[in-house]
Amino acid sequence: MTTYNDNDLLKLFNTEGQKEKAFLLVVKKYQEKLYWHVRKIVITHEDADDVIQNTLIKIWKNLEKFNANAQLYTWLYKIATNEALSYLKIKKKNSIVNYEEFLSTTLAGDEYFDGDKIKLKLQQAVLSLPERQRLVFNMKYYDEMKYEEISEILDTSIGALKASYHHARKKIELYFKED
Repeated sequence: MTTYNDNDLLKLFNTEGQKEKAFLLVVKKYQEKLYWHVRKIVITHEDADDVIQNTLIKIWKNLEKFNANAQLYTWLYKIATNEALSYLKIKKKNSIVNYEEFLSTTLAGDEYFDGDKIKLKLQQAVLSLPERQRLVFNMKYYDEMKYEEISEILDTSIGALKASYHHARKKIELYFKED
């Protein structure tokens, strides 16, 4: 199978009669990465599936408007992040309990969570962080993104991201020391 770079995918998408093929190739290339990115935000498999479905619909509807000055990768992550945050906002609004605590307790019983006790504790520590710190930590630590990429996705300065990541790491270290 031919591997396409992002520029090739965009050219193919804008070629007459190739829109669906190009979109399927974009999905094949990025769906798993986007799923795990979203999963770290919304925690449960079912919620991540819902968010990814909404994300792919938005990508399909807006790909022809994509500004080629940006990276496709960061644009896709931005859509996925915004969809996940919107989804969480609705869940929190409709929840009668602290939603992060609910997710933390849900994680331990999640049949799709395959981590050991240390991974579970790390996820619970990450869930205890404020939303912005949690996003920055996940993107930097798990997704190994550069600050420049995170800055594009979250529309914030690199300095603010570095501070958020530093505070997140310190809070996670403290979380592990408290036990």
